[in-house]
Amino acid sequence: MKTQNLGRSGLEVPVIAVGCMRINTIDKKEADRFAKTALDLGANFFDNADVYGDGACEEIFSTALTKVRREDVFIQTKCGIRKGFAFDFSKNHILKAVEGSLKRLRTDYIDVLLLHRPDILVEPEEVAAAFGALQASGKVRYFGVSNQNPLQIELLTKYVKQPIVANQLQFSVTHATMVTEGLHVNMLDDGAVDRTGGILDYCRLKDITVQAWSPFQYGFFEGVFLGSPKFPALNAKIDEIAEKYGVSNTAIAIAWILRHPAKIQVVTGTMKPERLKDCVKGSEICLTRDEWYAIYLAAGNILP
Repeated sequence: MKTQNLGRSGLEVPVIAVGCMRINTIDKKEADRFAKTALDLGANFFDNADVYGDGACEEIFSTALTKVRREDVFIQTKCGIRKGFAFDFSKNHILKAVEGSLKRLRTDYIDVLLLHRPDILVEPEEVAAAFGALQASGKVRYFGVSNQNPLQIELLTKYVKQPIVANQLQFSVTHATMVTEGLHVNMLDDGAVDRTGGILDYCRLKDITVQAWSPFQYGFFEGVFLGSPKFPALNAKIDEIAEKYGVSNTAIAIAWILRHPAKIQVVTGTMKPERLKDCVKGSEICLTRDEWYAIYLAAGNILP
């Protein structure tokens, strides 16, 4: 498994992160097998959140790792969403959420804590106080955000002393806003609409690792583009390139994301060991520039 630095944390992490949002959809035996497969592949960075399965996903994940040394895995979780209500980045909520996650995860510390989506009522001074307390107590080592734009991160970092090491953002060839807006600068077409504030280049400038979630989805959980009749040209091109490299279409979809020089970390969502193996194979392939653009255009994206 290839590895890379996670932001400015100093952590050397695998380029494939294992998302655990759906781990509550499989039984314990399957979860144990899946976790073992991930570790055997070198995919020892696991992404969780307190809202996944109302906490059940963190609990199930922890039971699948009972025989694993804590120092042999990286555990990331997220907080800030109050299900059925809204978002809450208050100091009290962050501290309470972390205590709950630590208990469910059966660990004394979390490697990386992300703020889960933006809270429009955020008071960055409270976030700073929470992060400071968590770091001082040893309960959280590093901190990040998800789905935030440059100015939201700038506002946080005005007060937060710890570096923001990661920003988790939706990204795939069918959800490529971050790269499309960079290609269409100063144009008048829809691709020129700045929807992210230049977040991709911002993260590169600030040494913040972009973590790509939903790498196979189109829309907002509308479906998977691989094998979908909605994307015939894209699938034909991916299949053609997959045949050339002797891998699955899953591997090529992963390789497309990893080809970007931003050193993106891909967060998978599968609970199937064989598909996870395909994802890891994708990390071993470096697409040519021509192949990358051919896939991008086959997805319906256009060049100016």
